[in-house]
Amino acid sequence: MADDSTGQTLHALADERRTFPPTERIKADALTVDTSLYDEAAEDDEAFWARQAAELLDWDTEWTTVLDWQLPYAKWFVGGKLNVAANCLDRHVAAGLGDRVAIHFEGEPGDTRTITYADLLAEVQRFANALKGLGVEKGDRVNIYLPMIPEAAIAMLACARIGAPHSVVFGGFSSQALADRIDDAEAKVLITADGGHRRGSVFPLKPAADEAVESTTTIEHVVVVKRGDNDVDMVDGRDHWYHELVEAADADCPAEPMDSEDLLFLLYTSGTTGKPKGIMHTTGGYLTQVAFTHKYVFDLHAETDVYWCTADVGWVTGHSYIVYGPLANAATVVMYEGVPNYPGNDRFWDIVEKYKVTKLYTAPTAIRTFMKWGVEEPAKHDLTSLKVIGSVGEPINPEAWMWYREVIGGGECPVVDTWWQTETGGIMISPLPGATTTKPGSATFPLPGISVEVVDEAGNKVERGGGYLTITRPWPGMLRGIWRHPQRYHDAYWGRYPGRYFAGDGAKLDDDGYLWLLGRVDDVMNVSGHRISTTEVESALVSHPAVAEAAVVGATDTTTGQAIIAYVTLRSGASDVQSVGIDDLRNHVAGEIGAIAKPKTIYLTPDLPKTRSGKIMRRLLRDIAEGRNLGDTTTLADASVVDEIAARATATPQED
Repeated sequence: MADDSTGQTLHALADERRTFPPTERIKADALTVDTSLYDEAAEDDEAFWARQAAELLDWDTEWTTVLDWQLPYAKWFVGGKLNVAANCLDRHVAAGLGDRVAIHFEGEPGDTRTITYADLLAEVQRFANALKGLGVEKGDRVNIYLPMIPEAAIAMLACARIGAPHSVVFGGFSSQALADRIDDAEAKVLITADGGHRRGSVFPLKPAADEAVESTTTIEHVVVVKRGDNDVDMVDGRDHWYHELVEAADADCPAEPMDSEDLLFLLYTSGTTGKPKGIMHTTGGYLTQVAFTHKYVFDLHAETDVYWCTADVGWVTGHSYIVYGPLANAATVVMYEGVPNYPGNDRFWDIVEKYKVTKLYTAPTAIRTFMKWGVEEPAKHDLTSLKVIGSVGEPINPEAWMWYREVIGGGECPVVDTWWQTETGGIMISPLPGATTTKPGSATFPLPGISVEVVDEAGNKVERGGGYLTITRPWPGMLRGIWRHPQRYHDAYWGRYPGRYFAGDGAKLDDDGYLWLLGRVDDVMNVSGHRISTTEVESALVSHPAVAEAAVVGATDTTTGQAIIAYVTLRSGASDVQSVGIDDLRNHVAGEIGAIAKPKTIYLTPDLPKTRSGKIMRRLLRDIAEGRNLGDTTTLADASVVDEIAARATATPQED
């Protein structure tokens, strides 16, 4: 680790010593209980991935070369041909699994649909033919702007079936965000809905879609799913009802054999310049990695498991771990349309009990929200069906990890805390339930076939302590570039450390070699020359028994360079400010990780500004801390939260 005084790397402040080895109950049924997969991959990673591709997928044409690596461009399974939709549907039906449930759909109002693999294959074929009827050909881009309903998965699979790359846009994004993505992808067709259900009411989508299409030039047709039953305007000749197209379409649509390196989808992620980046994912390598990781990280037993990932299909988590990974593995998936607190704070646990969910995958922000609502909510329901519980989206603090394990997992379920990105395609760092001894808050180790190193500012490998997370070998699910911007791809991911993919995240290695993710390096605070991760300070705050959630930012300070500003939400029953003193919280942080990390200012807030995907918008908190005008708040789940925090910050600053 670099000299602390130089600020060359991240300080590793917290020290977590609790460990949880796999229980005998888990090991008795686990897919892997030892290091054999790691050993195989370490000996020859290309041969390891080739075995996964051969065993997990059906190929129309076998590949000739496993990996063609021309830094920074990788091609996997060169010469191989397959179809993603056929791997997710046709082969399972052909194998006699047509009656297996593919999707249990739960609408927010309480309506349900049970869709078997045979049902899903039939609907996907009809909609694929409908898209063909609208002039969509292999290589044409299709935009998808839908609520969390089965038609979102159907649309994705129909596009994959005919070789039309899709670009899914999260239904909470504005018309301008949609228009930007349509323009960049030059999409030919847009698939949307009249509206969807959220927080007990219908939110309209079609008006935003119309506004976006009016400001773009490439959309020829708009397909509209009837879901919200809200009134919409239909443009004659351009707009088509989904159900009418499907009813009129031919029932048989052969799957198009696709080259392993053909584009499967674009998914846009925010860039530092403000212009979204179209991340490119191709076919064979991506499907291999998501199928492998879904199977082993969740210890999948497809014939008996009921798997629920609570993400939205608009994010990469939904692509990889609601649609492509699970369906490639013939899993039964739960899909839920709405929010976790409608009609009550126990909606998630009602769904777990109702469908007897065995594998649950959700976000740390959701877990901390559940903590805030109290243990009485999950206690209303039987959660004993759960066998593995996972975390995704950002680093999870140890106390939230422990709460998740004890309250939701009954003290028995392995917690698989996963690290990956839109760009990586699939999970990169995670425990394996039957093989890994876990530590609360640590993502543990890179998965088999994944090569990760932590480096300092100069690019030197760090054996222990904090630094920057890099990947040193290509992996099958890796992005193949940024759509139409090859130089931006090189500069954004390969420019900082030659020969290494730089993830943009900080990490630390403890004495046992466990990896701890420290969040985006953009969120690192420089306090009196000490580089401190927001994640560690937030974890220290949440370890206080009265704190449910915390967000920390660095604000300009004339004395220390930056000062640590914290926004804290208390647990239910701890809302009396007098009972939880600000100094108590500040001193608690100092006791947990050191006086250098003690927040200068702490604001007690009823909630934190979050996007609809659950991520905390620290940029807005930084704007509040530094007295700037607030930026765009259109993607927030509740924009009024920011106004309330700003008012409190102006009126009653709490600081030393």
